[in-house]
Amino acid sequence: MSVAVAVTDSPEGRTALDSAVAEARALDTGLLLINLTLHDFTDDEIPADLDVTLINRSGRGDRDPVTAVLDELSDHAEVDRLVLGVRSRSRVGKVLLGSVAQRLILRSPVPVLTVRVPEAARR
Repeated sequence: MSVAVAVTDSPEGRTALDSAVAEARALDTGLLLINLTLHDFTDDEIPADLDVTLINRSGRGDRDPVTAVLDELSDHAEVDRLVLGVRSRSRVGKVLLGSVAQRLILRSPVPVLTVRVPEAARR
């Protein structure tokens, strides 16, 4: 059993990581950290008290983020939930722009825990 998290370069990504760490600790399980950012994680960003498997992308030219996450979920059968950070979008935004989170929610082979950025952090 393990918790996966897809981390992006956004407040939603940071909130997802924090929530996934809390979930992994509560379940006393490992964490599969799928890095969708364009930087490498530093040691101080990765909790030392958890068994963390870090998956990095190779840059902008890498696969579609949704495909990358789904591939990692299929490669790691021990994952039993995925944590994603989400934000509200307008109806027009939903129609015109695809949402990585929305596509993952619809396609994930495991249950998805969605978390929103706390109101105070959005200001």
